Amino acid sequence: MKTRLLMYICIFLMASYLSASDDYQPAKENVAARKWFQNARFGLFVHWGVYSVLGDGEWVMQNRPISKSAYQKVAAFFNPLEFDAAEWVAMVKAAGMKYITITSKHHDGFCMFDSKLTDWDIIDRTPYKKDVLKQLAEECHKQGIKLFFYYSQLDWFNNDYFPRGRTGQYTGRPDEGNWNNYIDYMNGQLSELLTNYGDIGGIWFDGWWDKPAANWRLDGTYELIHKLQPAALIGSNHHRVPKPGEDFQMFEKDLPGHNTAGHSAQSEIGSLSLETCETMNNSWGFNINDMRFKSSSDLIKYLVKAAGYNANFLLNVGPMPNGKIQPEFVDTLKVIGKWLENNGDSIYGTRGGPLSPKEWGVTTQKDKIVYVHVTNRVSDLIFLPGLQKNIASVELFNTNEKINYSADKYGLVVELPDKYHNIVDLIIEIRYN
Repeated sequence: MKTRLLMYICIFLMASYLSASDDYQPAKENVAARKWFQNARFGLFVHWGVYSVLGDGEWVMQNRPISKSAYQKVAAFFNPLEFDAAEWVAMVKAAGMKYITITSKHHDGFCMFDSKLTDWDIIDRTPYKKDVLKQLAEECHKQGIKLFFYYSQLDWFNNDYFPRGRTGQYTGRPDEGNWNNYIDYMNGQLSELLTNYGDIGGIWFDGWWDKPAANWRLDGTYELIHKLQPAALIGSNHHRVPKPGEDFQMFEKDLPGHNTAGHSAQSEIGSLSLETCETMNNSWGFNINDMRFKSSSDLIKYLVKAAGYNANFLLNVGPMPNGKIQPEFVDTLKVIGKWLENNGDSIYGTRGGPLSPKEWGVTTQKDKIVYVHVTNRVSDLIFLPGLQKNIASVELFNTNEKINYSADKYGLVVELPDKYHNIVDLIIEIRYN
């Protein structure tokens, strides 16, 4: 076992900090980062770990289930010699994405980075023996892409994650452990991630939901993160209203305010920046049998809808164990990137529009421009209540083509051109004086 020096440093630092409180005020660097985050609108989610060797998703240890002793053997087969950080980041840029959020540690406890607090990591347990997060961080900094780290608070491997929660009951761990030691371990690893990889966009937490009644000592963890990197944004996939110290709110496989996936029943929309995450097939981690690929058209429409809901879209890939991203995913991202080259001004830097989402689509807005995104043409006329005053022009986006419209005291009626029936998103640009 490696030295626990960093853990003790972390404990010392935390003991010297004031507790975070309900009136948490973000630093000026954090406020600027929040604005950048809202403007970015599109990012890549990456679920990658030793579980990819088994080709059955990131929950394979839990779902089969596989004991801790047996699961450790999987790491010996993880050797991603075809991983190319520059290729990944170039793909992200071509797709029009502005940031990457990658799993540093998932629920199986395996660390995709060089942790001094455990040997259950990519350096010590795999033949690859290289830190993929270090490579990716260096390339992101070089190419101007922000890097966020997903970190699982839930851990099926660590013996100190005890008492166990809703999951991880059958991994063969002893029925004892020290919960405070586990939180110290977690905070020690977060200190590593926030000191060894340069400027980080933020931490994307997951797994709190496994033990919602536990004392997670979140105040101390959040204060530690903000002390180490004030601009780093904190979000947690806990499906609740954001807690003090958090900087953005995410929704899993759903648009804000919806609960089609069954995760967000208790999640109200708070006042923070929003993000929705979704998969390109039906799996987060690499699943060799999952061929339920979403079309590029559907994903573009989801991106547009997310912007209309004032949310970012974090679109997931599950790389293969060799380090390559599935060609189906790469091809789809190229299509989305081409669409954003032509239409990105109606997405990037916008906020949710003045109208709530409708059956026909959504609106986004930027300065004195409202973009009307018609993603579902149910009629040749659309009514836009309250948007009739001080109009300078109504045109088809990215062209000089005028759009017929009429206005009265109730709103604006826009006539959709006949020749545009089969496009992914018909965008009408309304400029105001």
